[in-house]
Amino acid sequence: MKTLRNAILLPALLILAACSAIESLNEVDALNDAQASGSPFTQALAAEYRTFANTELKHMFDFPDALHFARKGLSAAEGQVVPPEPLEDWNLEPEYVPLLGEARQRLVVGLDAGGRERMPEVAARAQGSFDCWIENAEEGRQPEDIAACRKRFEAALLEMERAVAPPPMMAPESVTVVPPMSMADAMYLVFFDWDKAQLDDGGRAVLTAVTQEIRRSVPPMVRIVGHADTSGSKTYNQRLGLKRAAAVRDDMVAQGVDARLITTESRGEEDLMVQTGDNVREPANRRANISFQ
Repeated sequence: MKTLRNAILLPALLILAACSAIESLNEVDALNDAQASGSPFTQALAAEYRTFANTELKHMFDFPDALHFARKGLSAAEGQVVPPEPLEDWNLEPEYVPLLGEARQRLVVGLDAGGRERMPEVAARAQGSFDCWIENAEEGRQPEDIAACRKRFEAALLEMERAVAPPPMMAPESVTVVPPMSMADAMYLVFFDWDKAQLDDGGRAVLTAVTQEIRRSVPPMVRIVGHADTSGSKTYNQRLGLKRAAAVRDDMVAQGVDARLITTESRGEEDLMVQTGDNVREPANRRANISFQ
């Protein structure tokens, strides 16, 4: 029976592999033929994913990943701002998680701080190299490829961060002393991946800082407001905002914050941080705001 079962399964697996290869080839060919539109950033990002998808298909024979990154490239070619890969979508060894989590947080901050607009090609190179890094880290078979993607990512990230860094401080004699921000005026932001309500490493780091602040000076109330971008229906985004607010609340409670202090609500796709039209995936609008009252 075992021999017979294997004889039946093997052709089935070969058929599935062939189908995956054909589908990947079609998607990669479509990306190769696509005329990229949108912003300079999305056009440069489409080129990054085009190169990566072709490498995965024709040199690594990795059909599923070739298909995945070809689809991201096609979305970018249509002018959509696709996000860097979320860590939770990859089966990473524990050793890679903190490093990649910190790298992704820095990348998202740099992109949202104007990296896409000021240095579109460098920003696209940083995102494409990060996705290359995380894909190779999951496979873990070729240390030289992991190192190459990481090196390219870090070089592009540093270049982008320099471009979006705040201006140098004034000379000491010109500095105006500003009193510390009161707790009532403080605002913390936790960002989410598209269509997700799960916290990433960057979001957890923000919530650790919030929890420490609450322990130092317990506020009368902690208000969490969930937000979404304009992709999807208003009803769906209202629910998604509630899920994001709940995820933030649950993490804070797990860290020791009294649940009775916390209120949650959703503004859905209202009160956008970055004004966009309908059905636009804008990373800055996928967030939860935390304030003290």
